Amino acid sequence: MDQRAKSAAANAAPRLLFIDNLRWSMILLVISMHAADTYSPLGNWYFTDRTPLALPTLLVFAAWQMYLQSFFMGLLFFVAGFFVPASFDRKGPGRFLRDRAYRLGLPVVFYMFVLGPVTEYYAAHSWNSTKPTSMAHEWIKHIRNGQFLQENGPLWFCLALLIFCFAYAAIRSLRPKAEAARARAIKPGPLKQTAIFGFVLLLGASTFLVRALRAPTILNMHLGDFPQYILLFCAGIFAARRGFLWSLNHKASMRWLLTLPVSFAVWLGIVVGGGGLRPDGRVNFAGWHWQAAAICFWEAFACVAISLILLVLFRDRFGSQGSLAKFLSANAFSVYVFHPPIVIMGARLLRVVAWDPLAKFVVLWAAAAAVTFALSAAVFRRMPLLRAIL
Repeated sequence: MDQRAKSAAANAAPRLLFIDNLRWSMILLVISMHAADTYSPLGNWYFTDRTPLALPTLLVFAAWQMYLQSFFMGLLFFVAGFFVPASFDRKGPGRFLRDRAYRLGLPVVFYMFVLGPVTEYYAAHSWNSTKPTSMAHEWIKHIRNGQFLQENGPLWFCLALLIFCFAYAAIRSLRPKAEAARARAIKPGPLKQTAIFGFVLLLGASTFLVRALRAPTILNMHLGDFPQYILLFCAGIFAARRGFLWSLNHKASMRWLLTLPVSFAVWLGIVVGGGGLRPDGRVNFAGWHWQAAAICFWEAFACVAISLILLVLFRDRFGSQGSLAKFLSANAFSVYVFHPPIVIMGARLLRVVAWDPLAKFVVLWAAAAAVTFALSAAVFRRMPLLRAIL
């Protein structure tokens, strides 16, 4: 190791292992969401194996998916935003953007042009044609008709994060240096409860407004969810600058656990009372309806409550790693990229089994996670062309 490398290693901030543990935990939940989408009528996925569900089963799927949707991707954006200021300060705008383009942009391109088409053609069989065709023919058609722009799968997250990073770099570059220096010099302080509740209200109101205006899906990014993603990304930046993550009191944060039973009762009242489980009832959960407003504010509250609980719990209880956690952490991003075809192939194998959909969901989740992590370590991250971006 040369002198510059030694100096960089000496000055590098210690790795926050609790963040790594939180990240791979969220990616396990991502796999569970897509496994649930296979059997539940509430989500969209490449391949589905859906049967009529009894009301209790439908409620379990609805609770699991809606609670996950309320926080897990937003929390990943928060974590990403948390590391942005220090990275920008250390690298400067040019290198910061080059690194982000390489780390985030290349996986998106790989999924659009390689893994996505392979998943569609070979795993999901979702590229339909009126006559026998070939992968090469369908791939060319996929590019020619511009469909590839919408086919980034779960890598929409990387694309959105790349856009956020470019926006951050633009704002920082246009900001006067003296003002930026004053902002960096602000002393860390505690996060007030009034600020937390204000954030909940802002999150709920902005989400309702964007969804009521029927925000479209662009480049596989559902803009109706983006108020949460943008605000959580910004919250991560502020948490890093103001030291909020370290000032959160453990007991005060754990008290938010007491709100979860109330939150569930409210959710049940909105979904059942608002007709969300009826075949024609979900239309009321978009547009200018009370159900839409209620679910947006419920989602905002659940997002903040669960995120606070998890951040403090992982910070104080899961700040170290054994061999298993190190393995999961090292392979987490690769698993995020490669899990779709594994989930689909697992669902195809389970299709012949006459099990309850909830049992299939649990087995598919566990099996797909285990297989994808194993393949990531044994195959994907050992391939020369993939190793650099995974």
